[in-house]
Amino acid sequence: MRFRPRLITALLLCFMPPVAHAKRAPNLDLKDLSGTPHKLAELRGSIVVLNFWASWCGPCREELPLLSKLSQEYAAKKVRFIAASADESKDRAKIDQFLSERLLFLDIWVGADLDMLDRVGLGNVLPATIVLDEQGEIIARIQGQAQEQDLRAPLDWLLGSRSGPPPPPLTKRF
Repeated sequence: MRFRPRLITALLLCFMPPVAHAKRAPNLDLKDLSGTPHKLAELRGSIVVLNFWASWCGPCREELPLLSKLSQEYAAKKVRFIAASADESKDRAKIDQFLSERLLFLDIWVGADLDMLDRVGLGNVLPATIVLDEQGEIIARIQGQAQEQDLRAPLDWLLGSRSGPPPPPLTKRF
């Protein structure tokens, strides 16, 4: 009779929905354009799209208008879009110039690097994007230039109370 609670627990674990691809995002340290430091954990409570880009990266430059458009569309649903630049600090003027030529509606942070990409399971390819749920769990990763549906699928799944099949844990676009 002692093994019965263990057996019941084991059986219940077998029938739990799979969440194998969810993993807590590391608490990355970045700064906004005014130099104010931010930690990724500050964003818990919101769904977050964190994109890694660089001013010298052609696909990154093409992808940012899509992210800006979706940021406006999902803003009322309390989804935060952040584009974290992996440009070196000595190239800050290039970031400012790039941004002055475009009207983007998303937060721009600086201080990202390839180590951060690796820490969130994205390897070392730019652009790259992760989608986080309200608890800071990584729900989806996109390596390469994201397409609109790559972002809509995990966002709509999260906003729809996680009904239906979960989004793919990794999408490669290169």
